[in-house]
Amino acid sequence: MIRKTTCSAVALLVLLGATPAFATNGMNLEGYGSKSLAMGGTGSAYDTGNSAAMNNPATLGFMKEGEAEIGFGIRALHPDVDVTFGGNKEDSVANAFYMPSLSYMRRDGRISWGAAMFAQGGMGTDFGKNSLIFSGMSGEDIRSEVGVARLMFPVAYHLTNDTTVGASFDVVMASMDLQMDMDGTHLGGMMAGNGGSVSGSLLGALSSFTNVHYARFDFSNNSPWIGEAIGFGTGLKFGITQKVSKSLTIGASYHSQTKLNDLETSNATISFAGDTLGGPYTQKLTGKIKVRDFEWPATAALGFAYQASDKLMIASDVKFIDWSSVMDKFSMTFIADDSNPGFAGQNLDVTMKQNWKDQTVWSVGMQYMATKKLALRAGASFSTNPIPDQYLNPLFPAITKNHYTCGFGYRLTDKSSVAAALSLVPKVTTTNGDGVDNAHSQVNWSMNYTHSL
Repeated sequence: MIRKTTCSAVALLVLLGATPAFATNGMNLEGYGSKSLAMGGTGSAYDTGNSAAMNNPATLGFMKEGEAEIGFGIRALHPDVDVTFGGNKEDSVANAFYMPSLSYMRRDGRISWGAAMFAQGGMGTDFGKNSLIFSGMSGEDIRSEVGVARLMFPVAYHLTNDTTVGASFDVVMASMDLQMDMDGTHLGGMMAGNGGSVSGSLLGALSSFTNVHYARFDFSNNSPWIGEAIGFGTGLKFGITQKVSKSLTIGASYHSQTKLNDLETSNATISFAGDTLGGPYTQKLTGKIKVRDFEWPATAALGFAYQASDKLMIASDVKFIDWSSVMDKFSMTFIADDSNPGFAGQNLDVTMKQNWKDQTVWSVGMQYMATKKLALRAGASFSTNPIPDQYLNPLFPAITKNHYTCGFGYRLTDKSSVAAALSLVPKVTTTNGDGVDNAHSQVNWSMNYTHSL
């Protein structure tokens, strides 16, 4: 099933959309560009082509002087997610995500520069209507979708023949759909400060209920391109490469935490259902939702590339992803609109604990030149699950750990080449604080075409 897409505003105009990436390393993809993906997600210290805009902007310095290149890519992710509770097992039907990319890079003297559009990452699931896992609640669609994409303007400068520095200014867009039921027990616990908090003037709407069955939060659209709640912002990247010897190059990069506006939509509803003195009753309100303080984390990477022979190159990276600074909680505010008599302007603030842990990702890869035109590649990456079991939400199961990758690059002509990669992500199974078993595995692939101008 093909789910929705997300991209930057400019990407919408140029490509009519770019798909949201599914979580692989937390919410990050395991590699950007077919070459990097095939080599385990490495990319700090060798030429990854135009994907340098996402990996390490300093590696743009590996371009030949006077060269200009345009690149097109497609990234596909196929997650397999299921949840089991009370003897019931359900599969998420969100199992295919496709993400195009577009880039232009060139080198003039000591300076390399360009522009690129890539999907950064995200996560989501879809359990449809009448879910047995969420039985006894609304019976409506249960799904989530988060996507983040970037329009990037990288530049690299050769300080010396052996040292290059780089930077990138990024325009970032995030979008989200959420259709979530929360049972009365969890809602009451959060109102008491357990696992989160619930506050605001709309709490009075619950006073007429003798027993709350569930609360429902719903903001979603039918667009195949972008989520309902949208926010924009910026981010920065910095990088350096240093040629230590004829065979060895080291590289490092730092991606800043983003600065995003709240993700907002005026097309949202919340519902409360339960028992009243007059019998069962559902209160449904329409209005605006703001997802507050959603940011993409800072990432630091260090790696090397070693040219062991004319045909063989070995690379390795280590990345530190600062999830704890941005994923400690999920916060949203609902404000009822004027179409709700007696409730207009009233608000509800909801915060759910997440307490994600920081993540260290170790990657290794190799490239072997089988012929002058054909490069064979393989790699792997290893990391931990950043989500504590206690706070794992089945709608956001970003729990995968390791990746095993392979691929190839082939030069079609002196001016054009293609590359492809495959990533196998073994199943990870965890049990959250409610006793729900969550399982998640993936099979992903990527293809790129580049042409020198």
